[in-house]
Amino acid sequence: MKKYLLKLDQIKTLVGDICKNFDNGVIILRGDLASGKTTFVREFVKYKEINDEVTSPTFSLQQCYGDRVFHYDIYNHGLEHFISLGMLEELEKDGVHLVEWGDEKLKEILDSAEIKNMTVSIKKIDDNSREYEVDYAHA
Repeated sequence: MKKYLLKLDQIKTLVGDICKNFDNGVIILRGDLASGKTTFVREFVKYKEINDEVTSPTFSLQQCYGDRVFHYDIYNHGLEHFISLGMLEELEKDGVHLVEWGDEKLKEILDSAEIKNMTVSIKKIDDNSREYEVDYAHA
């Protein structure tokens, strides 16, 4: 596990470290409301030099950026709804899948299916600073 204490304009440091070692699999994003999960995805997409506009898929469930970056939000409907729609199969596609509001149950499912994954937990320190705890355990 690795921790980063960063200003919002320094997130590219974290994203760069992750992209160097993780180019396929699931990144579970955890954090309170407005902690910066979608901001992290925005920086990730920018780092990959994809010019798509990043928006939270809260109501659409999934957004695709380029052909290898997928963004999910399971806050509104929960993991069971996500599974019932067959979305777990989506996570097996080649590329990076960023899942906002993933929990320990999702991690267990990914591990049992041998899908490469990691967790980024985000804690808001103040309006301009965040603590990122990165668990590379199954990357």
